[in-house]
Amino acid sequence: MRLVDTNDCNTAVHVVVLADTHVRSGAQRRLTAPAYDEVARADVVLHCGDLVSIDFLEELGEYAPVHAVLGNNDIGLAEVLPTTTVVDLGGVAVGMVHDAGPSRRRSERLRARFPTCDVVVFGHSHIPVNEIVDGQLLFNPGSATQRRRQPHRTLGVLDIRDGSVVQHEIRVVDAESR
Repeated sequence: MRLVDTNDCNTAVHVVVLADTHVRSGAQRRLTAPAYDEVARADVVLHCGDLVSIDFLEELGEYAPVHAVLGNNDIGLAEVLPTTTVVDLGGVAVGMVHDAGPSRRRSERLRARFPTCDVVVFGHSHIPVNEIVDGQLLFNPGSATQRRRQPHRTLGVLDIRDGSVVQHEIRVVDAESR
């Protein structure tokens, strides 16, 4: 595991954002090889809920420090994960929540919930979102395991440098699972 001071504004931070992975202990569903490759390059992993098992949370922690929030399917993790949190990554305030609600008026709800955050990451819908609204980046990585009605399995990547997000991208991670 690589250690990085993610609070230092002069540090470059490579962030992998996951949500809605639904990886149960002992189950066959896993991340795909390209998703594991992305996680292996991360300085920090953000998981926006629906991990489903503590085992998967611990597995991600073997790659990089993990910040995660509780999803609606994380029944066994209610004592472990917060419903929301704010983390400072390289001088960028990142709000985290699982369910951001319907797309209509989402930006207003997230701004009200996280008024001082530069970025808000969320999950629940399995639908990737990568948009800036009134100066706040709203970012849903989709799902790296369950694409549902989406054409691809996806995750998110944020690159932070000198206190700014210099790249925000949804990446396709289709391939066979490990």
